[in-house]
Amino acid sequence: MTMKNKKLELNVDFIGGQVPLTKEEKEAISKYIREYKAKHSDKKKPVRTSRTREKVTA
Repeated sequence: MTMKNKKLELNVDFIGGQVPLTKEEKEAISKYIREYKAKHSDKKKPVRTSRTREKVTA
């Protein structure tokens, strides 16, 4: 039995409406993005330090 990929392709040009955003909607989106970036910029990835191996002399 072979497995087939099921892929649903949407044939749309616009998601939502075709009218431009209002000034209030633009401001709300900008505010959300600013708050999201401020909230998530505090979480930085830990800095990895490089380790050197000691030479073993026997």
